Amino acid sequence: MGQKINPLGFRLGITQSHHSFWFAQPQNYSAGIQEDEKIRNCIKDYVQKNKRTSSGFEGIARIQIKKRIDLIQVIIHIGFPNLLLEGRTRGIEELQMNVQKEFNSVNRRLNIAITRVEKPYGQPNILAEYIALQLKNRVSFRKAMKKAIELTEQTDTKGIQVQIAGRIDGKEIARVEWIREGRVPLQTIRAKIDHCSYTTRTIYGVLGIKIWIFVDEE
Repeated sequence: MGQKINPLGFRLGITQSHHSFWFAQPQNYSAGIQEDEKIRNCIKDYVQKNKRTSSGFEGIARIQIKKRIDLIQVIIHIGFPNLLLEGRTRGIEELQMNVQKEFNSVNRRLNIAITRVEKPYGQPNILAEYIALQLKNRVSFRKAMKKAIELTEQTDTKGIQVQIAGRIDGKEIARVEWIREGRVPLQTIRAKIDHCSYTTRTIYGVLGIKIWIFVDEE
């Protein structure tokens, strides 16, 4: 039977680079991974709390972490920076303080930078969030999927596939529904494919959203 592999891990070193960039001794490796997870969660929580609009939209495409001996550098790729930062510098400083509080690392500085993503709706994370929001507002899932695909088509990608699994529309039996537009060549390693899986809590239970976006071929 077909085995499904994460398309990002499958293409590491060819079209895909790591989201975290550091080296560690084997005994410290797991602590490093947990630290990364903590940083990411802390940033997401902060953005969730301090959003200006009540839309529930974070708009974070991805968070890159680079670690050196004395410095942790965090780059947040965000689709809609104005959601996070009214007074730009204050927002970043506050966020930095928050994350620093989580870590009691005395000898390491934390540096947070924010870069804006050119085409936010070409990013699977932002799209998944958009769909999750629609589903929470009781929009029918087909409508939400089609709307998401329309938004992506404006960013001239070559193909997109969206999949939703779980108790869709509150039905008793969970099922998987998917829809594809254009080509999504998952077997071709040359093809640069962006992927994300996102869980959203609805009143019926948890739904899983997966998105594959075929950006271009090398």
